[in-house]
Amino acid sequence: MSQDAAQTFRFCPLCASGLEMRSEPEDSGPTTRLRCSACSFTHWNNPTPVLAAVVECVDREGQVLLARNAAWTERFFGLITGFMEAGESPEAGVSREVLEETGLQVEGLSLLGVWDFQRKNQLLVAYHVRARGEIRLSPELAEYKLIAPERLRCWRGGTGQALATWLRSKGLEPQWMD
Repeated sequence: MSQDAAQTFRFCPLCASGLEMRSEPEDSGPTTRLRCSACSFTHWNNPTPVLAAVVECVDREGQVLLARNAAWTERFFGLITGFMEAGESPEAGVSREVLEETGLQVEGLSLLGVWDFQRKNQLLVAYHVRARGEIRLSPELAEYKLIAPERLRCWRGGTGQALATWLRSKGLEPQWMD
């Protein structure tokens, strides 16, 4: 259980009693989770699925779009990401996120892979997305860069692994940031 969840959830959403960290038997053996002693509610704290897109702009000589989130204090540019919505497939979700955040129309996509991102308790589902159109950033994004694949530099954590996988699929050896 992440420390964030232990601090965020203090009361049972079903009966409002206090939650406490308790170990109880589960299929894989005793597991410690936030639990309600009054009604037996368990906060599972399962990872959240996050969709990520390596956006290749087919009408811009195959350059890759990287963006800076408006909430980030540092000037880091990353992949287009977003949460999967209930009732949508990962493919539909990543297409929706690319359109919502960049205004680009998705022409095709392929799965790059799935990575755990334990620091944020997330499961990253990453796609290579071929898109085109006029770039119009949503308020979630502060700015963007278009970079030729051979000039891209990967970061070690999170979605950087997806970018490295895509570069290898194009026959390029990933270059890593320090």
